[in-house]
Amino acid sequence: MEAAGTWVLLLLLLMLLVLTLALPGTRRRGHLPPGPTPLPLLGNLLQLRPGALYLGLLRLSKKYGPVFTVYLGPWRRVVVLVGSEAVQEALGGQAQEFSGRGIVATLDGTFDGHGVLFSNGERWRQLRKFTTLALRELGMGKREGEELIQAEAQHLVETFQGTKGQPFDPSLLLAQATANIICSLVFGLRFPYDSEEFQAMVRAAGGTTVGVSSPWGQTYEMFSWLLPRLPGPHTQLLGHLGTLAAFAVQQVQRHQGSLDASSPARDVVDAFLLKMAKEKQDPNTEFTDKNLLMTVINLLFAGTVTVSITIRYTFLLLLKYPEVQERVQEELTRELGAGRAPCLADRARLPYTDAVLHEAQRLLALVPMSMPRALTKTTRFRGYTLPQGTEVFPLLGSILHDPEVFQQPEEFNPGRFLDADGKFKKQESFLPFSLGKRVCLGESLARAEIFLLFTAVLQAFSLESPCPPGALSLQPAVSGLFNIPQAFQLQFRPH
Repeated sequence: MEAAGTWVLLLLLLMLLVLTLALPGTRRRGHLPPGPTPLPLLGNLLQLRPGALYLGLLRLSKKYGPVFTVYLGPWRRVVVLVGSEAVQEALGGQAQEFSGRGIVATLDGTFDGHGVLFSNGERWRQLRKFTTLALRELGMGKREGEELIQAEAQHLVETFQGTKGQPFDPSLLLAQATANIICSLVFGLRFPYDSEEFQAMVRAAGGTTVGVSSPWGQTYEMFSWLLPRLPGPHTQLLGHLGTLAAFAVQQVQRHQGSLDASSPARDVVDAFLLKMAKEKQDPNTEFTDKNLLMTVINLLFAGTVTVSITIRYTFLLLLKYPEVQERVQEELTRELGAGRAPCLADRARLPYTDAVLHEAQRLLALVPMSMPRALTKTTRFRGYTLPQGTEVFPLLGSILHDPEVFQQPEEFNPGRFLDADGKFKKQESFLPFSLGKRVCLGESLARAEIFLLFTAVLQAFSLESPCPPGALSLQPAVSGLFNIPQAFQLQFRPH
């Protein structure tokens, strides 16, 4: 009986091995970069621990070099690019070939290849062009957009004044401020900070960020063929996405009821609806209800979390290094005084402040693994043949922390962005928004928000913490698709 049981077990293992090798994408095609040998059903799980996926990839690069192959689970094959040279050579030098969107398995079931962030091919090209132009026409990169951000900065400063110096977690209010800026562009309106509906949407965006970045989210990326069938945290993530979707649907429906086809578009939703009406007879149009909804959710999510996390982390750095805060405020007082709101034209007059903001973004490395890419066609790269559709992880964090470019990269040193005369010095490898065809379409908006919101707050307040600087940790609370800083308490004292 024991012998028979052993043979049955061996037969089952053999069947699993054959099944794994027979499934699409498991066999090596072309000439792929080297990498650790994947195990049946597990892939490279032994080398890549969920919760520390990025660090595991960096560790493997020390053995296999700046270009290597790993398997997330049994058959999800990914080519990893590490360091400034490899990433820039691929995304910049062969931008078209590396312009496909890879998979974010935790979100794939919701977006299903729709919306400007997760689409590919002709759908992506049309949605990207439309969204970029619509945002520009509504003020992104123009004086109108700058005034919009300045107005929201004033709302934020007034709300911080209402805290009367009491310690509190600034996460929600910062996210509401950045959410209002994108809501003004997408929906043509802003929401009061005490709106429960608005708070729920903002919290859902934050919950989504944590969910996709958590150890469970990283496990899901490896075993998305299995985990959806089991109970787990993905139900909570779906709830967050449902909240975002309900908020977006409500605003779209409001627009549908008030759209005036004879007037200019008031916002992105108007522009999309007008485009839909224009192309309604085209059976191949990409301007559909689903792409509208998914694009709106994409913009809400990205516009809410990315800038607010960056500013929050910069505040944390100023608490950790109070001498940096003092120098920023001295520069603001010297160059702007106290009676005028900062504007984008002031950036050139505030080189140290600008350097602090750049160094904070570099050190944070908000999206350390970047959004996954995919090859749009079979591509030769560094002597390897990468088949069409191959997923690529260009590790942006490895550029921002590349010791060949930034000496002692784990240290906070704004001086690395200043020349010998104290003027701001650009760094070619400063690429927090990625590069190539998939560079963040809201980069100019995000850069303006970070500068204007940060300077408005630092002009009005000194930042203090109930904890001594030594007790504050700069290590991320969660590190996955996003690096999410530790929660902390902050006090705003009138400056």
